[in-house]
Amino acid sequence: MRSLVARVVVTALAAAGLLGLAQGASYSDTDCQVTDPETGVCLIWVEVPGTPGGPGEPGGDGPKDTGSGASCYWDGTSQGITKPPPGPVPCSSEYGYWSNGYNCYISLLDPQPPAGDPNWQGHEPGDGAVYNCFQPQTDLLIWIWSADPPPNSGAGPSPGEVAQIAIEQMNLRAIDIGITPEPAEGSIGIVGMPVWMWAANPDSQTVGPITESASAGGITVTATAKVHKITWDMGDGTEVICTTAGTPYEASYGNSKSPDCGHTYEESSSQEQGGKYTVTATSDWVITWEGAGQTGTIRLDGLTRSVAIAVGEAQVLVQ
Repeated sequence: MRSLVARVVVTALAAAGLLGLAQGASYSDTDCQVTDPETGVCLIWVEVPGTPGGPGEPGGDGPKDTGSGASCYWDGTSQGITKPPPGPVPCSSEYGYWSNGYNCYISLLDPQPPAGDPNWQGHEPGDGAVYNCFQPQTDLLIWIWSADPPPNSGAGPSPGEVAQIAIEQMNLRAIDIGITPEPAEGSIGIVGMPVWMWAANPDSQTVGPITESASAGGITVTATAKVHKITWDMGDGTEVICTTAGTPYEASYGNSKSPDCGHTYEESSSQEQGGKYTVTATSDWVITWEGAGQTGTIRLDGLTRSVAIAVGEAQVLVQ
């Protein structure tokens, strides 16, 4: 889900276990300012809010970014406890700080048990410590011995942040543009004739769906991405929003219009730079994720690729 800049950030955070990461951080809150011209990979992501449209309609910008998730969560299924169901919990309370690993709130037992107490598990006082482990979900309080203080899960990543790592692994990229007229030297379209646009050789990394999982800070998240829409800037001041990958043109279609993604130029491109229209296709992705008893949605925009096409006036020959 990325840029050379974003890749460095995510890799560094993953290598560090994301410990100490500030809550509320996001890797998808800036515009896609640079796109690799060879691969179409967006070097910086953008978060796009909006509302979904109906079938055959572009609607708004689609689902909003949701569910950054809490880094602290209860999941009693490993203990055979199904109620309450897994879900986020406050990272601190009057009972101490939350540990995802122990599935309880941790606080230092004060005073510590005397030497020889079974709760030392064969250790001597001063060798580690005994802690309170309280589950408000089950109203269960136990004592545990640990050589080091159990990790504070409030200092770890949220599920939404782990989902960003899963997206990074997808290596999403812009579509390969298919268009008539072809962006080849000597190929010229005609004013008033239908133009077809489509994603050439679509695959999971250009249109989806694609699924990846990532783990960090004791959290495993699975994310699935697919293109929500493709916005075509036709270079003549108009935009065409396509909610499909488009239909590849074939000679047998003649002068018919594309059934799902097309345009008609009203003027020639002779006045444009180089005598051609620059056509840019921008992919808008929706990524859903689930993990740690939570779900969410992440938006990705700005995966862009461009081509240049020539459009001329039809010549009428008078005898």
